[in-house]
Amino acid sequence: MTSVAVIGAGHWGKNIIRVIHASGNLAAICDADTQKIEDMRIQYANIICTENVDTILNNSTIDAVMIATPSKEHFTLAYRALQAGKDVFVEKPMTLKVDEAQQLVDLAKDNNRIMMVGHVLQYHPAVVKIKELLTEGILGKLRYIHAQRLNFGKFRTEENSLWSFAPHDFSLALSMTGSMPTRVLCSGSATLSEKVADTTSTHLEFADSIHGYFYVSWLYPIKEQRFVVVGSKKMAIFDDCAKNPLVVYPYSVDWKESLPFGEKGEGEIIDIEDREPLQEECKHFLECVTSRNTPQTSGEEGLRVLRVLKACQDSLDTKSSVTL
Repeated sequence: MTSVAVIGAGHWGKNIIRVIHASGNLAAICDADTQKIEDMRIQYANIICTENVDTILNNSTIDAVMIATPSKEHFTLAYRALQAGKDVFVEKPMTLKVDEAQQLVDLAKDNNRIMMVGHVLQYHPAVVKIKELLTEGILGKLRYIHAQRLNFGKFRTEENSLWSFAPHDFSLALSMTGSMPTRVLCSGSATLSEKVADTTSTHLEFADSIHGYFYVSWLYPIKEQRFVVVGSKKMAIFDDCAKNPLVVYPYSVDWKESLPFGEKGEGEIIDIEDREPLQEECKHFLECVTSRNTPQTSGEEGLRVLRVLKACQDSLDTKSSVTL
């Protein structure tokens, strides 16, 4: 059995703790917040609960560390854990700097450690199904992707809405296109704080005339999480807030006298397995730790997403397109 410590017992860390505990692999919990640790001691009476990260890193019986702290802490904690000989899972964004992410990838490789990034939507049954529809040619040739991830809060100061919300959708886009974008254009607005963008709109250009459009905001009245894939035969909508998360629409376009005439069919609700994405993600990490196989969302994958985020940030700052 893999012995796992979770560093970070905040909003998302609590979910990881719950899943790892249910799997029987939870050995320790660490958080700098005294009250959170006291709460964890009550809830998980037989688990090591500590405010001191060294207690985790110096414990030779702990095989792996899962990090769910604020993003600005990811690099230091992941680096120290890899140096301590632990396999590492770190939440998105992997780090806030490309060079730091590269250091983690290199260190994991040099130390023969598993490095995985928390791009949880890659493990959502609806996303898995969309990839199957693309691979099997049911959607036809991929034409473009449109995604929007909107909500009210949680507001941050160490990262803007682009870095907080967009990594999930960028990860999916890179996976479905099988490539990095060739050019990015990002614009946005800072409403609450002068230097932190609350809303961003990003255009990614890929090879083969494939385009991606991504709109994110944490200053929006309702929660929306949609990822749309438009193929040459059918269109798929993954709506994570809907009763039926995955719906596919057939369509056709005919040209008459140089004018396009389109017809869209009725939406088909696609049945997907009732599996919690986080549970699938954690299961995958544990399997990779045991098998020593490269995770689907490996450190290298996280680095690619970070390179796109950096290019988008450069575009946002300079108000111009950036070529990758």
